[in-house]
Amino acid sequence: MSDHIQLFNNFPPVSTSQWMDRITADLRGEDFNKKLVWKTDEGFSLLPFYREEDIRDLPAIDSLPGSPPFLRGTASGGSRWLIRQNIVVDDYSEANRKALEILMKGVDVVGFIIREPESVNRGAISTLLNGIHPESTETNFICEGKAKEILRLFISEAEQRGVEKENIKGAFEADPLGRLFLNGKLCISIEAGLDYLADLTRESISLPSFRTIHINGPWLSEAGAGMIEELAFALSMGNEYMSVLNDRNIAPDDAVSKMRFSFSVGSNYFFEIARLRAARFLWSMVSGAYKPVRPENTKMRIHCVTSSQNKKIEDPHVNLLRTQTEAMSAALGGADSITVEPFDKTLKRPDDFSERIARNQLLLLREEAYFDKVTDPAGGSWYIEKLTSLIAGEAWKLFIEVEDQGGFSDALKSGFLHKKIKSHQGEREQKLQQLP
Repeated sequence: MSDHIQLFNNFPPVSTSQWMDRITADLRGEDFNKKLVWKTDEGFSLLPFYREEDIRDLPAIDSLPGSPPFLRGTASGGSRWLIRQNIVVDDYSEANRKALEILMKGVDVVGFIIREPESVNRGAISTLLNGIHPESTETNFICEGKAKEILRLFISEAEQRGVEKENIKGAFEADPLGRLFLNGKLCISIEAGLDYLADLTRESISLPSFRTIHINGPWLSEAGAGMIEELAFALSMGNEYMSVLNDRNIAPDDAVSKMRFSFSVGSNYFFEIARLRAARFLWSMVSGAYKPVRPENTKMRIHCVTSSQNKKIEDPHVNLLRTQTEAMSAALGGADSITVEPFDKTLKRPDDFSERIARNQLLLLREEAYFDKVTDPAGGSWYIEKLTSLIAGEAWKLFIEVEDQGGFSDALKSGFLHKKIKSHQGEREQKLQQLP
């Protein structure tokens, strides 16, 4: 230890003004702001270097992992994230066969996309879940309808196997506001859809590890939203769900514990890490305003999906590089589960090979690079801490704008959301086309 202290004494501290003097001299008259300050698409001006003094007064900078406002993650030890793969259910037996196969190849979470709600019955769900253990495998259902029926059948199937309700893991990914944004309408009135969501949530309260509300950020991204807009609009959707459930006599703890957010993760590596950190911080503020009894319920549960906006058709193997860095951002940012989309998804329906590669990308990060062993590895990086604060600030400002419009639904009806998306959409599309 004494040798280390003596070594540091040989290098006296260098002040910010000394750094700037050296930079100014090296620029030889060039304008510092024009030459070295990065003007980002999000409107930030990023400096070429940051120092401890730049983050000293940032909110929650001294918070601990696993503690509110969860800036540094929702767990205090490690960052165990799960590998997820979705399966389109055209044939229940075939979907079950595929689920069992991929569960033996490293997948932790399966998502069943049921295209035909009318096909749902006891026999179909029993066939789908044959050999799948709901106490150890998180099972998600995506279906435009029959949510209550699927939930009841899922619970019944688990109970028949002797699984206690508190051990059942899974979700029905209901998101009526997201579907309203995506399709412009619902098959029923908005109020009826929200009433149905409240009933679904009530029925799942006895299942602490089962979620019923999924705020689908990738739908916003696919419509052209940037990372700030996706975050702000997702927060607004979450806030509206909290409000409507509260109005329907569902306690804040029950409401917030049933929510999960998904985000599309793009190639802006450090920005995506910072955005997930900012998302947890902001959601803790939003959900905390409803005064849940247990502060730990204000944790934001996050599922990340690699972006579809920047993937090449002409040379799909380039997509492997992009999905890999995107998965790294999701893992380092503290996602709870991650889906890597197959590299050739933009070109054709993925086959067994491309799906296997997608799974292995995550297995490499987890089993060989140990990306799940460290909690908030970005914490303490002066650049990422500052970036987290900047992203949180911009997303919060946009969130407040949406709330001033009356909330997500009213802002959608008035055209405010689409206007915000379109204001930068052309510029984003042009930059995406310029990607190599």
